Amino acid sequence: MTHLLSKSKYIRGLQCERALWLDVHEPRLARYTAEQMRRFDRGREFEYAFKDTFPHGIDISVELKRNVDAYPDLTAQLIDKEEEIDLFEAGFYYDDVLVLADVVHKCPDGTLDIYEVKSGNTLSETYRRDAALQHYVISHCRKVRKFCVVYNGLSDKLAPPDRSDTPFSIVDLTAELAAQHDEIAANIASMKTIALATAEPATPTGQHCLEPYACPYQHYCAQGIRQMSLF
Repeated sequence: MTHLLSKSKYIRGLQCERALWLDVHEPRLARYTAEQMRRFDRGREFEYAFKDTFPHGIDISVELKRNVDAYPDLTAQLIDKEEEIDLFEAGFYYDDVLVLADVVHKCPDGTLDIYEVKSGNTLSETYRRDAALQHYVISHCRKVRKFCVVYNGLSDKLAPPDRSDTPFSIVDLTAELAAQHDEIAANIASMKTIALATAEPATPTGQHCLEPYACPYQHYCAQGIRQMSLF
């Protein structure tokens, strides 16, 4: 099993068709700023802090490292083996899409509680779209009892400078996400067509290059515009 789409590629595809195609065919062209890298680091720190609240959790990535296509098989083995278990970076594969869930708790009855961890201070629309894709994939593999998004509900402006605890705001979006499955399926079908195309989409630049995230391929697209202007 080799996945075609991932959560990051799906979110990229919602923002720009060309960015999705480049993510699949030319990921080496991506460039991230120092601030973007710092934001990634802050996100990982917040995620690790939440995972610490599951002291017996098993991290799939520790054993399999970058071999992400093997994550679903090991995840399934552990879920089927144990009556109750906590997993980090659990892999699920459906409809050519691979997703890795931050925290998965298998309940005694076999259903799953999913926790997607985000370090932002608000429950943004992008976070909801991210969670919707994961719910779609995971619920086609296992019965999901609850799907929650965990975010930093206390803004930096309100946080005391000596704050040592991390404020986890947990929102259950299960019903909302389940209602979006038809939309997710349609989006995936469209994105698979784009990802498998041999020709790069001629998507023009615009405000979408900056929202909701600054695209790491902006320099590449701008270079193409400059080359075209010479003729």
